[in-house]
Amino acid sequence: MIRLLSIFFIFYIALYALSDEASLKKADRLLRSTSKSDQFRAYDSYKDMYLRAVMSGDSKLESSSLKGIVKSGTLLDIDVSQYSDELKNKTPKQVNFKQSKEIATAAFDETKTKKQDDIWNRSLNSLVGTEWVESKLILTFDRELKENEVHYFTLHNPKKNLYKYVFDISSSALIKSQIIKKNGIDKIKFAQNGSDSIRIVIENSTKIEIEHSLESEKLIINLQANSVEEARNASLPPKRTDRTKTIMIDAGHGGTDPGAIGYNKYREKDVVFSIAQELNKILKSRGYTVYMTRDSDVFVKLSGRTRLANDKGADLFISVHANAVGKESSESVNGIECFFLSPSRSDRAKRIASKENSADISDMNMYAKDSILSLVNHHNILASNKLAIDLQRGMLGALKSKYDGVVDGGVREGPFWVLVGASMPSVLIEVGFITNPTEATRLVDLKYQQTMAKGMADGVERYFANN
Repeated sequence: MIRLLSIFFIFYIALYALSDEASLKKADRLLRSTSKSDQFRAYDSYKDMYLRAVMSGDSKLESSSLKGIVKSGTLLDIDVSQYSDELKNKTPKQVNFKQSKEIATAAFDETKTKKQDDIWNRSLNSLVGTEWVESKLILTFDRELKENEVHYFTLHNPKKNLYKYVFDISSSALIKSQIIKKNGIDKIKFAQNGSDSIRIVIENSTKIEIEHSLESEKLIINLQANSVEEARNASLPPKRTDRTKTIMIDAGHGGTDPGAIGYNKYREKDVVFSIAQELNKILKSRGYTVYMTRDSDVFVKLSGRTRLANDKGADLFISVHANAVGKESSESVNGIECFFLSPSRSDRAKRIASKENSADISDMNMYAKDSILSLVNHHNILASNKLAIDLQRGMLGALKSKYDGVVDGGVREGPFWVLVGASMPSVLIEVGFITNPTEATRLVDLKYQQTMAKGMADGVERYFANN
């Protein structure tokens, strides 16, 4: 029986020998690519060829594949010190049929050579269990994992709108390919990757945040699946909602008040007016009654804006603004924020409110202002907070599905005088930083404005559906 297996194994080796040269050329070509995915494929190919070379006694292929492993591993920051040490001690030897037969026979003998023991024992991890803990996928191995045994990289195919998050983990135990499911994630696949590692591929049609960490023998992958599903849901209007509502949209600043002057001299009053107009169109198309505090480039006093909303019997008041910072931090500060009226609680809120209030504000001191804010609209604070949350979720859900790097600045409270006097839930939206080059360039783009406005409209509908 041993002899029969040996003959079969030699035939198997001979069959592969014809393709080894082509395999080496392909691996070399993949290694020259700038794609991390191709470089990992080259690394895996070199490892497979090295295993075949040792089993067949092909010293030339063994040496070539070792060089490939060391070169690709170094490029990918993988610990290849064992392979590197072995390469230094290598001297090419002539291989003949008799040597191949002896090595093949030994492969099926219980007393394998030390060389073969080294190969099979190089990776000692074995996957012994997986479990979900909320949004965390926890993989447990039979011994402690090291940093260099887990390799993580990402891929993005813009044509197919597909994101892949890939983990390669050293493992001596073979596994069968399997697909597991998690709400909010399109697909998670486990598969064998070469002879000494397993691969986990997480696929999704939208970009998601993934973090991983090592805790002794556990690899913890935080998929944040709940936030992914919320973002998707937030981008869709509810199936049922009451659209017999009136909404007042306030485009900040205007006329003699340009608001903030940002990157490339873009003016806040122009940007927010365009976004407000898009929101007006979408809400009207969905059946709402909508008014605007200004429908041209004119200045309207802050106190007059909520008065218009009260006169029209509006159910909601939404004031649209753009944020700004000094030149020294303009490239590093960005994000979308929603504010609702409340006495100031932080220096940051006071600074932003001071900027928005500056065009039309009385000379009363801060103590007097906070005293008034503590009394007015107290019954609307909770409702305004809920509205701000739904608007924020709506905008983020719509924008993140199409744009990378959209920053969630959060929902906050602040002393914005444009909201004082409103008898309905009211919020002030900072649609982004007009001083940030990337964000400002997006804010003047019509498609970005329309996407943001759609997110706002979806947030409005979600608010009415939930309240």
